[in-house]
Amino acid sequence: MRYSGWQVLAQGLTGNRGWHPAWRSPDPRPDYDIVLIGGGGHGLATAFYLAKEHGLTNVAVLEKGYLGGGNVGRNTTIVRANYMLPGNSEFYSHSLKLWEKLSGELNYNVMHSQRGIINLFHSDGQRDAYARRGNAMINQGDDAILLDREGVRQILPYLNFDQTRFPIYGGLWHKRGGTARHDAVAWGYARGADRRGVDLIQNCEVTGIDIEAGRVRGVQTTRGAIRVKKVGIVVAGRSSQVAAMAGLRLPIESHILQAFVTEGLKPAIDHVVTYGMGHFYISQSDKGGLVFGGDLDFYASYAARGNLPMAEHVMEAGMTLMPMIGKAKLLRSWGGIMDMSPDGSPIIDKTGIEGLYLNCGWCYGGFKAVPGSGYSFAHLIAQDRPHAPAARFRLDRFATGHGLMDEEGTGSQHNLH
Repeated sequence: MRYSGWQVLAQGLTGNRGWHPAWRSPDPRPDYDIVLIGGGGHGLATAFYLAKEHGLTNVAVLEKGYLGGGNVGRNTTIVRANYMLPGNSEFYSHSLKLWEKLSGELNYNVMHSQRGIINLFHSDGQRDAYARRGNAMINQGDDAILLDREGVRQILPYLNFDQTRFPIYGGLWHKRGGTARHDAVAWGYARGADRRGVDLIQNCEVTGIDIEAGRVRGVQTTRGAIRVKKVGIVVAGRSSQVAAMAGLRLPIESHILQAFVTEGLKPAIDHVVTYGMGHFYISQSDKGGLVFGGDLDFYASYAARGNLPMAEHVMEAGMTLMPMIGKAKLLRSWGGIMDMSPDGSPIIDKTGIEGLYLNCGWCYGGFKAVPGSGYSFAHLIAQDRPHAPAARFRLDRFATGHGLMDEEGTGSQHNLH
C-alpha cells in the first residue's frame, strides 16, 4: 500500500480496517546472499539501498531486539552538514542531500525539519575557527552564514548574552541543518526495505560468524545457522563485540552519551542551538519537549545509562546559556552506547576477511549520517569498492596514520571527539 492523503481519508471513512502491517515478520531462511547484523538506522538504510540502488533483495537484516530499538531511537535527532575536513565534509554533504528528499523516496514522513542550526562562539579564536569552517562548508557546496553578536540576538533573543564567563561573540548559521523524527526514520527505511523483498528478522541475535579459509561462510544465531556469502557488521556501540566473533580487534571504544527531554512546552526554540564552551546542544521537538545533550561520559562502558556528574554538567551548561529552561520539568533521560573511533571519524570498509564488511565508529555523528552511511555501505557491499563520499573512511588509516581526520584538533583519543 502506498501512503497518501487519499488513503488516510479512505481508511478513516471505512473504520481503518484496510491498513496493512508496515513490514513482515518472516522466519530466517537457511541461506542469503547478504546478511546485515544490526537493525538500527544504518543497517535498515543499507538494506533499503541494496535493494533500491543495486537490485539485491536476497538480503536479511538480523536484529537481536526490535527494529530501531538502539541508538536510532535514543538520540537528539540533529541533522547537519557543517563539517570542515576533507572526507567528512563530502560525506555529510552527500548525506544531507539524501535527507532532503528522504520522505518522498520512502513514501513515509520522517518529519525532516530544516529549522537551521546556530553554533555559538565565545572568543576571537573560536570566531576565526568558525569562519574557516564556514568557508569550507561553502566550498563544499553547503550553506554557512557567520553572524555577529547582534545577528545572533535577532534570531535567538532568549539567550544569556550578559554572562561574563563565556560571552556570546556570534555564531555560525547553517540554515539547511535541523532535525528529523528518529523513530520515523527507522520505520520508513524498514518499510521501504521490506517492500523490496528484504527480510527483517527481529529477536535474532548473532552468536557467531563462520569463517573458512579466510572467507565468510555463514552466521550462527539464536534462531539457527544461516549460510551467507557476504556479512555487514553495522551494530554501533557493539561493533567490537561482534567483530571479535570473526577474530577482529577494532580501534573502537564504547562510551555512553546521555540525552534529556523536558515536559511539552509551547513553541519557544525555533532552531537547533549549540553552546561552544559547554558542549551543549538543544532543540524543541514537535511534541513541545526540549531535547538536549552534551558530552559523553568519558569512560568506556556498555551500560545503556548515564551518570549523575555528567547530567549535572549538561544542566549547568544549559542554565548558563539560557536560564529560562530552568523552569521546565525534566521528563526523562536516556543513554546510548557510542562507538568512538580514535580520530572522531567513521569506518566504512572491507575487512581482511573476504566477504566481511564493517560500518562503525560514528561517534557523535551517527543519526545525521543514516542516509549517507546506508547508501555508501550498500555500494561497498554490492560493488566491492568504496563509494566516493566515504572513500576516506578506511580501516587501515589507524595502522598507517595516513589520512587521520580530527574535526576538533583534539588528537587521537577516543573520548575527546
